[in-house]
Amino acid sequence: LETNLVGLIRVLEGGRKAETRKIIFASSGGTIYGEPEAKQLPLNEDTPWNPLSPYGVSKLAGGMYVNTYSSLYDLKGTTLALSNVYGPRQDPHGEAGVVAIFAGKLLEREPCTIYGTGMQTRDFVYVEDVASAFVASIENGDGKLFNIGSGIETSIQHLYKEMALAVGIDSDPEKEAERSGEIERSSLDPSLAEKILGWKPETSLRDGIHSTLEWFESKKDENS
Repeated sequence: LETNLVGLIRVLEGGRKAETRKIIFASSGGTIYGEPEAKQLPLNEDTPWNPLSPYGVSKLAGGMYVNTYSSLYDLKGTTLALSNVYGPRQDPHGEAGVVAIFAGKLLEREPCTIYGTGMQTRDFVYVEDVASAFVASIENGDGKLFNIGSGIETSIQHLYKEMALAVGIDSDPEKEAERSGEIERSSLDPSLAEKILGWKPETSLRDGIHSTLEWFESKKDENS
């Protein structure tokens, strides 16, 4: 709450006082919509909000604060609801995403852990594509929410197999009980972003995984 919401309000206040032209807010498409029905996937921006965690609530509230400041002050705003962002420079420790965690483990030849069945799905979008979405939002999309994702569901089990194959490992991951509060399926429809921002994801999951693993391998060599 202190970082995601209070920190954002300080940024908005600073932007207002400095007469900043625009704020682009990074929301979380994987949490603000909650657990969708299968028929709703991939989710568009008209999907009802239903965050199931304090983090999701804070991200939803953050987008509402951006809109409120835009309506009250001369401070334009756009909210980007990001799916599961991955790529080079992501820290495999702490609150890192699963791609970074798997990359760190696989390159060290350590076992990876999947919580639950592994059939839960996520929508993975490469960091360079996300960066281009922010650039595309500078001059467009004022006052709007855009889903930034691939629109493709990928199971955690499939992700592991793709990454293990890329580094020449054929062993299965370890399995542990599913963690409470995690959604079962997720994917975001990026059609509105393509229509208004002229943005769409360009990097396939396989290409993104290879680029990510190459970066992790280079950092490993530097530290050896």
